[in-house]
Amino acid sequence: MHRAVLGWGTAWPPACNQSPPEATKVEAVKNWPTLTNLKELRGFLGLIGYYRKFIKHYGILSRPLTDMLKKNVPYVWTSVTEKAFQQLKSALLQAPVLAIPDFSKQFTLETDASDLGFGAILMQGAIL
Repeated sequence: MHRAVLGWGTAWPPACNQSPPEATKVEAVKNWPTLTNLKELRGFLGLIGYYRKFIKHYGILSRPLTDMLKKNVPYVWTSVTEKAFQQLKSALLQAPVLAIPDFSKQFTLETDASDLGFGAILMQGAIL
């Protein structure tokens, strides 16, 4: 059986041909300064957008920032955009990760289906 820990889209051990996120990158997101222009905003949203599947309500949280990318919208940093920025950073730092299963604990299988497809999640521990 192959065991791996997955976090931020990377897997460990190296046999998975990927490496874990570096602590310096996590620290960089944590200490990311306030965005001062559109170029910085696009860079931040690009990084956060890559991990959007791990961030609950990503679209709602990012809306104040993505609205600033619209044509003819001036770049004005407000308390609303600051709140969205901080919430997204926090959500990324607290993103759920996949881990090695503990076979001494109970598993829960959650399923969902429609006419177009189906999905399943195998979980262990606290269910969010």
